[in-house]
Amino acid sequence: MTVGGISPLGKVPMSVQMVLLPVFVQVALTFALLIGMVVARRKTLVSGETRIRDIALGEPNWPQGATQIANCYRNQFELPVLFYVLIALALPLRRADLFIVLMSWVFVVARFAHAGIFVSSNDLGRRSTVWLAGVLVLLAMWIYFALKLLLLI
Repeated sequence: MTVGGISPLGKVPMSVQMVLLPVFVQVALTFALLIGMVVARRKTLVSGETRIRDIALGEPNWPQGATQIANCYRNQFELPVLFYVLIALALPLRRADLFIVLMSWVFVVARFAHAGIFVSSNDLGRRSTVWLAGVLVLLAMWIYFALKLLLLI
């Protein structure tokens, strides 16, 4: 099933699957981080590094590694929400074209790079640069989508 008309980047109509695949990959990243967070937290509880009474009321008393994964997981409910909303609007409005699909992949790759840096070295300089790249891609997607919709392109 196609969802878009003629794309300015080509005359290829986009299928629902092509549009949603990057969304599914982004969701998979979120679930992978959730599982990683659970495993890291359980490991610290089992080893005794963290005591239940120290975190029972949500206190931030997890070790650094578990905290990094948890923060990265929580981050998946910030910027990516704007990505999900864009795709959720573009699909039924038939504005998901080749540009949207390509930029979706660039955004998702940036999110994977951001998560990789976040849970490993947590180098704030590199992490911020990759985050900004994702922001700019998503901003371009929103501007493009808005212009297509408002100008009926």
